[in-house]
Amino acid sequence: MTAYWLMKSEPGTWSWEDQVKAGTAEWDGVRNYQASNNMKAMELGDQAFFYHSVNEKQVVGIVEVAKLYYPDPSDASGRFGMVDVKALRPFVEPVTLAQIKAEPRLQDLALVRQSRLSVLPVKKPEWDLICKMGKTKPK
Repeated sequence: MTAYWLMKSEPGTWSWEDQVKAGTAEWDGVRNYQASNNMKAMELGDQAFFYHSVNEKQVVGIVEVAKLYYPDPSDASGRFGMVDVKALRPFVEPVTLAQIKAEPRLQDLALVRQSRLSVLPVKKPEWDLICKMGKTKPK
């Protein structure tokens, strides 16, 4: 059964356009234990919203987990890992954090409750609603 996630990236560091150009790429640099544990829980084929953080604060695309959690060579401590994701499709209309916060059915979304976490779980009804808001097919 597919699980759903939201993965944040600063567009100046790694943007949706970078992900599309790469096709499949590692999601590295996560240094938060809860976010790391969320990546450990990912299965092949799980999907995630690609979220531009910082100034944009919006869901811009959908990626799929292409490689399970493995050590992140950029982490000298050896405590953290990464997954590989592949670009699936862009959002027809990006969905902003303001739109998400204004939607009562999304008040329990982890993005709203734990705004600083970089990798978050998304429940299926939340996933479907955000896809609908962005005029994008959920699958």
